[in-house]
Amino acid sequence: MEDLLVAPSILSADFSDLRGGARTIEASGADWVHLDVMDGRFVPNLTFGPKVVADLRPHCGLAFDVHLMTEKPEDLVEAFAKAGADWISFHIEATVHAHRLVQRIHDLGVKAGISLVPSTPVSAVEELLPFVDLVLVMTVNPGFGGQALIGSCLRKIESLSGLRRSQGLDFLISVDGGVNRATTEAVIGAGADVLVMGSAFFGSQDPAGEVLAARAQGRSKARGN
Repeated sequence: MEDLLVAPSILSADFSDLRGGARTIEASGADWVHLDVMDGRFVPNLTFGPKVVADLRPHCGLAFDVHLMTEKPEDLVEAFAKAGADWISFHIEATVHAHRLVQRIHDLGVKAGISLVPSTPVSAVEELLPFVDLVLVMTVNPGFGGQALIGSCLRKIESLSGLRRSQGLDFLISVDGGVNRATTEAVIGAGADVLVMGSAFFGSQDPAGEVLAARAQGRSKARGN
């Protein structure tokens, strides 16, 4: 495994100070800013659109990891690419022509990811694995932060890790939902490369300490401990 990546989710920041939230992420030593885009239809919540991403972009030098939890993501990828996204993930459940959308994201000069909700099996994305840069495994039902990790989703991470190894692929495995100090060992042990942290990061008195603790777990796994 390459170095573990930590991607705090700005969904859990104070929405009256998103710039401050992005700066907190950068100051913590984290790797990416995870931006959850919700449309109130695919998931039961609303967050923000591409203008928020564009407005934050000048204030943070980290990679922007945009997660489209929306219907018709094909209608949104261009706007978010232009806004400054470095990675764009969409849900396999939200579009029919997923391979075409992956190609379009790549054509926009952005890394492409595919995501699946807890009830969707890995087999739904298996045909796309050679083409994507990232697979995002939701370990809670998406829509709200602060939920507990659904333990059975760890098997999906293990399955994806096995497929990546057996097929000689190099996509990253990202995990979002209930990731905290109590669950990182299991998540990393299952094969995760990217940890999306929300309330565990922004609810901490020491966000940088959460990043360091996660990285320590990653180093422990790399050593085989």
